[in-house]
Amino acid sequence: MLGEQVGITTGKRLVRRVLSTDPPTAEVSFEESGTLCGVAVTGMGTYTSVIGADGSLHGEGQGMEMTADGEAATWKGTGVGKFGPGGSVSYRGMLFFRTASQKLARLNNACVAFEYEVDAAGATVSKMWEWK
Repeated sequence: MLGEQVGITTGKRLVRRVLSTDPPTAEVSFEESGTLCGVAVTGMGTYTSVIGADGSLHGEGQGMEMTADGEAATWKGTGVGKFGPGGSVSYRGMLFFRTASQKLARLNNACVAFEYEVDAAGATVSKMWEWK
């Protein structure tokens, strides 16, 4: 069951590069800002997506979020996605965080479900909920 929403961030896709054509695999990096556990954060991440024969996407990524006072949380995640109009992309999946920050400590050992949207212009929105 999805619990409380623990975060929302918005950002911008920065770099895309092709890693392979067989299978089609792309790497994407992005920067974002928003809130995580009610704390303002800025972050960055990179994920790799493999395009399936049916057009579906399977992605794996990692990144970090930083608070204004220099505390950090790192994450790893995996998800499935699909292409939308104009090259937009939509993913759903799970994130797993690690942090020494007391402000973000509730993320340790939590399963965090996410929705990640990238519009045709490269603007990103990520919404996160604790899965209980």
